[in-house]
Amino acid sequence: MSRLILALVILVALGSCGGRNASQPSNLENACAILAERPHYSRAFRAAEREWGVKPHVLMAMIYQESKFISNNRPPHTYALGVIPMGRQSSAFGYSQALDGTWDEYVEALGRRGARRDDIRDAVDFMGWYMTLSRDNLGIPLDDVRNQYLAYHEGRTGYSRQSYLQKSWLMRVSGEISTRAQLYEAQLSTCPRRL
Repeated sequence: MSRLILALVILVALGSCGGRNASQPSNLENACAILAERPHYSRAFRAAEREWGVKPHVLMAMIYQESKFISNNRPPHTYALGVIPMGRQSSAFGYSQALDGTWDEYVEALGRRGARRDDIRDAVDFMGWYMTLSRDNLGIPLDDVRNQYLAYHEGRTGYSRQSYLQKSWLMRVSGEISTRAQLYEAQLSTCPRRL
């Protein structure tokens, strides 16, 4: 009996060591509160800014829209006849909601074999990489949040074809993301230096 209890205690202890906090931060309306609650986010955003030149407030606004900072976020399942599960709407996963194919392109291009979409550092590095390609290939400045998001959502080819013009909801959302980025930028300027 005591061996069973010991085995359970060890199993619980090991399980708690490797766990990730998949839930969203408690106050998504305040950039300083997000970084205070999850200090490792701040390190990830600074690393992406150093590597790719994308400002933290831009990344934070896009992550807010894509996953609400939930590390293992996925699109909802689709159902036939309202009850038969047919799979998910897309392969999007993680903070950045990167699709399988685009993530694989990133991993291959940068040799990041161990990168994970549910790791904030990898997710923002991916976003910085993607946005830099959008700047280089499409001429979208890194601080043009609205158009960077449109290229991120539609893909660079879709953006080139202006597929977003037929999606009024997406145009509205891209404006909301731009507004959120401005809010986060103002808030970040008032955060304690430790963040």
